[in-house]
Amino acid sequence: MTYKEARVYLDEMSKYGSVLGLDTIRGLLRELGNPQDDLKFIHIAGTNGKGSVLAYTSTILSEAGYRTGRYVSPTVISYLERIQIDGTWIPEDEFAELTENVKEAIARMEAAGEESPTVFEAETAIAFLYFKKKKCDLVVLESGLGGILDATNIIGAPVCAAFATISVDHLGVIGDSLEEIAQNKAGIIKPGCAVVSAKQKENVREILKKTAEEKGCPFTEAQPEQMMIFEDSYHGITFSYKEYEKMHSSLAGQCQRENLATALEVIRCLNRQGYRITEAQVREGLSKTRWTGRFTCLSESPLFFVDGAHNEDAALKLKVTVERYFSDYKKIFIMGVFKDKEYEKITSILCPLAESIYTVSLPNKERTLPAEKLAEVVKKHCQKVKAEQTIETAVEDARKEAMTRGKDIAQKTVILACGSLSYLGEVQRIVLNNRQ
Repeated sequence: MTYKEARVYLDEMSKYGSVLGLDTIRGLLRELGNPQDDLKFIHIAGTNGKGSVLAYTSTILSEAGYRTGRYVSPTVISYLERIQIDGTWIPEDEFAELTENVKEAIARMEAAGEESPTVFEAETAIAFLYFKKKKCDLVVLESGLGGILDATNIIGAPVCAAFATISVDHLGVIGDSLEEIAQNKAGIIKPGCAVVSAKQKENVREILKKTAEEKGCPFTEAQPEQMMIFEDSYHGITFSYKEYEKMHSSLAGQCQRENLATALEVIRCLNRQGYRITEAQVREGLSKTRWTGRFTCLSESPLFFVDGAHNEDAALKLKVTVERYFSDYKKIFIMGVFKDKEYEKITSILCPLAESIYTVSLPNKERTLPAEKLAEVVKKHCQKVKAEQTIETAVEDARKEAMTRGKDIAQKTVILACGSLSYLGEVQRIVLNNRQ
């Protein structure tokens, strides 16, 4: 099987959608020799910030000399970035080889009359096989949808169950209220693990803390209010947190304070369990952490950012970030959203900040809110709106508008592409090609 054939096979599987539950992946992993049982995990759930907490934690662990696997979704730049070791994507030939192993296992299941796995279950199995093959010391594992019935929750007790901030998302799928969603995500807590959480709303905190107590797990909540900020700009944050003094993160934005505090509490938790991660390694790891699509600067002239704020909580945090860094800037937005997201709330929060907005349809034609319909919603909050035919024309038009204000004014203009992670890789490709 070639890489192209592997992708075609998995794309065919993706047509059947996703099903929550662990029975099918349990059968698939059984056929593959249960590779997850030979790995140690840091399992991360949450609504916003999972990826940033994963990026900080895994980069620090790699810097500390641990061979560290990463499993992330969704991806921004390349399909292969969902499976990484020490920041390096899985090679195409190894991905193809492991996909063939999984395909054969699925054929055996189907021959025995068992349910066929979903594409996410197949990808999760491929990741576990790869991490075992490469003898990873630790795997930082991002939960997909929810927690308790997510395919990643097939693992035994992780070394640490970590929670980024939990807010309302996938309403009606993993719960009908914030409390139900939190209870679902708390399902990754298992007897024998330590629990670390971001600062949560009180009702969410109580659910996580109670679940941890019932399972006999020590519970730690991050304390971002104890973070001392020395510098805070769109170039990053210089800060101290507890024993970690004068650290620098190149990831900027209001939400990064919470994510940094959470990741550092995970590192402190690991140190308490006998892992050795020095302050110098933490410093180096933080400075090297990169996470595309999370308030990422693509260009300085004109100033161009991308951010995957796709729900109300993320939009509120992005608003604070934009107001902090760009209060006296002209703001040009590019927006694309899924029709199953809270786009009315997202637009009401973000669009009043912008002078002009270009709307786009997303690559996923089934889930996208068409650019024309999004433009109608945006017009309630911003008068200058244009529905674009392609993402490329949106980027070109935004750049032209930014650069035709006059040289001095152009330096006080910022373009922000936001709304969904799913199209930001394409935006990045276009902007970087223009720079070159």
